[in-house]
Amino acid sequence: MSQRTHPFFTEEHEAYRHTLRTFVAREIEPYAADWDEAGSFPRELYEKAADVGLLPMGFPEEFGGVEADLFFIIVAAQELARAGVGGLSASLMSHMIGAPPIARAARPEVKERVLPEILAGRKISALAITEPGGGSDVANLKTTARRDGDHYVVNGSKTFITSGMRADYYTVAVRTGDAGGNGVSLLLIERDRPGFERTALDRKMGWWCSDTATLYFDNCRVPVENLLGEENRGFRVIMQNFNLERLFMAAGCNAFAQVCLDEVVAYARERHTFGVPLIQHQVIRHKLADMTMHINTTQAYLESLAWRVEQGENPVADVSLLKNQATRTMEFCAREAVQTLGGAGFIRGSKSERIYREVRVNAIGGGAEEIMRDLAARQLGF
Repeated sequence: MSQRTHPFFTEEHEAYRHTLRTFVAREIEPYAADWDEAGSFPRELYEKAADVGLLPMGFPEEFGGVEADLFFIIVAAQELARAGVGGLSASLMSHMIGAPPIARAARPEVKERVLPEILAGRKISALAITEPGGGSDVANLKTTARRDGDHYVVNGSKTFITSGMRADYYTVAVRTGDAGGNGVSLLLIERDRPGFERTALDRKMGWWCSDTATLYFDNCRVPVENLLGEENRGFRVIMQNFNLERLFMAAGCNAFAQVCLDEVVAYARERHTFGVPLIQHQVIRHKLADMTMHINTTQAYLESLAWRVEQGENPVADVSLLKNQATRTMEFCAREAVQTLGGAGFIRGSKSERIYREVRVNAIGGGAEEIMRDLAARQLGF
């Protein structure tokens, strides 16, 4: 099918894809492996990403954003994945989960102060929900925010927070009311607030260049005007945020699967065994066919769901199942790629080896596989 007749991607989407592909090839891919080994990437990359429209994408124009539908989001996630470094995508795009609640629910003066800086790449946004005592069970979070005059006093901790060390603004889920989801609120907390400390988490299986941290709040005073939305009504905003995060993650996971396929096809054409290129062995061709089948199936599911969301639907069950489908596709393709690469796949340096180590964080983050299944089952009435 030609680009012009694709049911979802227009010429504008394809032009954006070309822009991002050029940007990734020039500014990210030559350095990505070294950045991952070093455990970080240059902060200047945020402003470069903003200049090509990556950071502003999907946010209101009045704050420096660029209006975009979900298919632009898919293009962005999948072009970034071409570098084969998931930690870079996660940290560079942490504003995709940290900033939407600000755009959706903050007071006008807070939006004007915060969003333009984030979307221009001058400031970094992070989302802080997971706690040491629990992650997916958001309704039972323990971090508290007690009202004291014109401030909230925040106590507690968050962990596994992407951009946790270098972020300037943190969208933090806190308990302002009774137990359960109806007592949860969201606060915007600046990094320099007294009583707010951070500790880096840098001994990870994958996502090495992703900045990950544990946050600590000890009588941290936050102005009341930093409340995002209504008090005790933050749970719904969090759930809306999860749907976008899961679609973005699914798009990226399927693209990482494609990266594995591309790498192993190139290798199989060059590598010779028993006198012929590896790709001429039937067992290898069958592996490549199965990888293609998984990728195409997941991509079709992703695009269909994005279209439904654009039509105003809220297909929570399918978004949950898609997230699992995408991580399973990534896992299958990474495993088959490393197996086919053989010894070359066991040595650090190949994209497939790196992606193989990043499978589990995708299957856990943004909603663990088990939680996704249970959520989908409840939504489907099982």
